Amino acid sequence: MTARSIRGAVAVTLATVLSLTAAACSQPGGSDGSGSGSGADSAVVGIAYEPDSLSPLLGYGKDGNSKIFDGLLALDGDMKLRPALATALPEVSDDGLTYTYRLRSGVKFSDGKSFGAEDVVFTYRTILDEKTNNASRTELDAVKSVEASGDDTVVFTLKYPYAPFAQRTVLPIAPEHIAGKQDVNTGAFTTHPIGTGPYLLTKWSKGEKLSFRANPDYWGGAPKVKKFTMAIIKDDDVRATRLRSGELDGAILPPNLAKGFARGSGMRTYAATTYDYRTVTLPTHNKVAGDTAIRRALDVAVDRRAMVDSILNGEGRPAYGPVPTDSEWFTKGTERTHDLAAAKKILDEAGWKPGKDGIRTKDGVRAAFPLWYLTGDKLRQDHALAYASDAKKAGIAITTEAGTWEVIEPRMKQDAVLAGGGSPADPDFDQYTLLKSSLAGDGFNNMAWYDNKAVDQALEAGRRSGDKAARKVAYDTVQRELVKNPGYTFLTHIDHLYVVKDRFGALTTQVEPHDHGLASGPWWNVEDWTPKK
Repeated sequence: MTARSIRGAVAVTLATVLSLTAAACSQPGGSDGSGSGSGADSAVVGIAYEPDSLSPLLGYGKDGNSKIFDGLLALDGDMKLRPALATALPEVSDDGLTYTYRLRSGVKFSDGKSFGAEDVVFTYRTILDEKTNNASRTELDAVKSVEASGDDTVVFTLKYPYAPFAQRTVLPIAPEHIAGKQDVNTGAFTTHPIGTGPYLLTKWSKGEKLSFRANPDYWGGAPKVKKFTMAIIKDDDVRATRLRSGELDGAILPPNLAKGFARGSGMRTYAATTYDYRTVTLPTHNKVAGDTAIRRALDVAVDRRAMVDSILNGEGRPAYGPVPTDSEWFTKGTERTHDLAAAKKILDEAGWKPGKDGIRTKDGVRAAFPLWYLTGDKLRQDHALAYASDAKKAGIAITTEAGTWEVIEPRMKQDAVLAGGGSPADPDFDQYTLLKSSLAGDGFNNMAWYDNKAVDQALEAGRRSGDKAARKVAYDTVQRELVKNPGYTFLTHIDHLYVVKDRFGALTTQVEPHDHGLASGPWWNVEDWTPKK
């Protein structure tokens, strides 16, 4: 799983975690970005995470909609591809190996320099360069070459007919004349980006806020929301309190807190369907969590429906893998029913016998391991506690621990983690980095160090085939293998809830990935908002 998708994240990489003190003390208002008191043409929203970097060369905005940048293509409200820096969808050769993009003319970066084909070539070649610290490089594995044909045409040649390639070209384009003149991993561009997007970054106060102002020369038209601020508030309760006090114009909230904003309060609640799942990693290198019987027992001991009802207040669905049950890519018959008796039978037959305290042992090893979750994330905490409770009924002792990613990451090879991920674009997007054995230990990719040759082969088949039926067979194989040996216990798919002030009118949401709040939410198209005076 990628750094962006598994952590919350993503993205897009969402690794930097804020302390509760910083979140509580930060104030979104100021000369560079506004609270609701600074004008009708301003908006301040509360989100839970901030990116590691604002450079698309390092992964920021790879799924599109980054505000500072544009991709060749973008996703509309129905998640359909539309032209952005390209004038139309790509021309694809009959063999599926060549994608040709015609570029929009007259587009300028926010420093006034013209955008052109060389910037597209530079962006993709830099991401593919092994010296670039981009954890998402494998997502462009199909690219053999990218070449400019004059100033207004770019041609991608693929190694194999990668069916979802066009969806990969929503990633933002960086200016060669700036980013190409500095260290791609550490240069100033990583925190002071220049793009072609509807907004310009005015200030990034790390751990506090990201402040933007409208790009008056945006090729798509100058936004009516002139100042836009994302307040970084890790703690759910603090975010809700600041929204209620009027410091924020909108925020993402867990279901139990969102429901506290009743109709008629001057607020509207928006629910976005998602591919966002919560899962427990079961590290292969842990003697207990890596045991197939333990994994299979946990898979049926967990009461997913109870989690949806009690933790999510019904705003979600049980999860049996990365693919939601209502997706065309979901494999029917892989649902796992809550069955405590079956869990105990699996453990009994595998030699895991209950001790005097009810906790099982085998060959002197106690069925116990720690489960880490992100400090301040109430949804992860509640999922972790419910999972540990269900596991204990089967005779498995799980100790829940809270920590920042700096604390958790070094422990991931041995300790379980309550993680998140999910991407709506294509099954390759949310399964390859999650399950491919060769990516184990690569940052936040394959956090469980899952190793299954049948899954590896199916992932490659699904990625390399241009035939949808063949791809469906491949991803069916992946999902069925996860029933036999689940390296993760998938718990729920979560609907994202947002509360926003009425003064922005009726807003919309997209089908969202795991990396919510930063470029998703009702503000996914804030550049199109018309605030009420």
